[in-house]
Order: sequence, then C-alpha cells, then structure tokens
Amino acid sequence: MTTPDTPYRFEHEITVSATPEQVWAAIASADGISAWMVPTDLDPREGGAVTFHMGPDGASEGTVTAFEPTRRIAYEEDWATLVGHPGADVTPLATEFLVEARSGGTCVVRVVSSAYGTGADWENEFWGEMETGWAPMLDRLRVYLTHFAGQRATATTSTATFAVTPVAAIDRVRVALGVGTAGDHIDAAGVAGIVERTIAQHFAVRIERPVPGLLSCFSHGTDAGAVVNLSAYLYGPDGAAAAERLRPQWQSLLDELARDQAVVPTS
Repeated sequence: MTTPDTPYRFEHEITVSATPEQVWAAIASADGISAWMVPTDLDPREGGAVTFHMGPDGASEGTVTAFEPTRRIAYEEDWATLVGHPGADVTPLATEFLVEARSGGTCVVRVVSSAYGTGADWENEFWGEMETGWAPMLDRLRVYLTHFAGQRATATTSTATFAVTPVAAIDRVRVALGVGTAGDHIDAAGVAGIVERTIAQHFAVRIERPVPGLLSCFSHGTDAGAVVNLSAYLYGPDGAAAAERLRPQWQSLLDELARDQAVVPTS
C-alpha cells in the first residue's frame, strides 16, 4: 500500500453583494447550491448526506462534516471513486466554505479544498482541473447572489468534445454567440443578455430573455483536445419550459462547432 503523503490544496476567495443569510441559503441548501453549481441533494446538518449530480459523469456522494449557520459549512467526498479509481490510497476530498460579513452589505466567501494522495498522474490531473473549474463556479455564485438571490433554478448542461485546445474550443463558442467583452449585449442561440465575465477558458452571460437566467461556458482539456460545457440556470416559473426548449438548440450548436474546422456563425 502506498502512503498518501502528497498534499493537495487550493483556496479561492470572492466578495459578493449579499448578506450572510443570503450567502448561507445559496451554499448550504439543496435549492441554493442547485441554482448556481450542479443539481444537489443535501441533508443540512453535521453528519448529513450530500450528493452532487454531475450529469452523464455520475454523482459525487459525501458527508457534511461541519454546519455552522451563516458562517461555515464543510463536507467530504470520495474523489477517487468519482474519477474511476475506487479504493485508491487517498484521503477524502475535504471542502470548506467560510462566510465573513463585511461593511456595505457585502460578504467574503472563501472556499478551501484539500486532500492527501500519492502523487499519481490521475490525482494531479483531477486537482488541476478542479482548481481551474472552481473559479467559474464561484463567479456563477457571485452573479446569482447579485441578481437572483433566493430564486430556484432549472439547470441544464450541454457538452461537446473538440479536437483543439481548450482556448481554441471556447473561442469558437464565443464567436458563434457574439461574446466580446464584459458589458456587451448578445442576442444568439435563443437568448438575449449581457456578458458578465470573459476570460481564457470561461465566459458568463446574464440572460434577460426569454427568461431570467445565467449562461456559463467553460472549457478544459489538453493541447490534443478539449471538453466544452455550456450550462444554464433558468429562473422563475417559466424556467423549466425554456430549458426544455433551449437545451437541444445549444447541444446542436456545440456539436456543429466541434465538428467543423471553421467557426459556424449563428443567428
């Protein structure tokens, strides 16, 4: 047996325009987490079960290890099983959310994830992708708390594999949707909205029509190929119907962009 003595750890911090109570509802309830991260089941107490539904990739199951309302929630997950290495010599993936109230109606939200492994290639790949992926997730939390705090969402994700780098892949989607810089208005692929954020491997659009929502596109992979996820969180009573109507259109767009060497424009 290999001793799990290789430390893995990263920390992210954001400032949000929300009260501690609003932040807590977003990070420590099933409806709140599902409205900006992934569909989630949560027994909100120390020792309670938590399940993050990852779509076609399955689900990650864990246990709540700390539950201090408006201040701190922590949980542990079996990350080895999640990525196809059940029984590997690693410690559980521990994630902790810390909330600190600041003046002016804002809060600082800090997320710390850690574990020990053996330094295997698959471990390093997992942690590299997870650290990169947390930044866009926390940006979705920021937009949610700024514009949609307390609202329930219908979430949907479309995914495609591209035979180009992650940056080249997401750039195809940017061009197709007309995403330029933050503050730009777009009207494409069935939605109209405002670009909230755009960086090398992620962009986010706050949807204004046909229903209020958030569209988040994230790419990851290697120089040999990339996976692009286009996720939407649609709020309000018409969100479910809009998701059912729009998801096939978004999947078709990604599939077409992944197939073609040239960018395919969309109206």
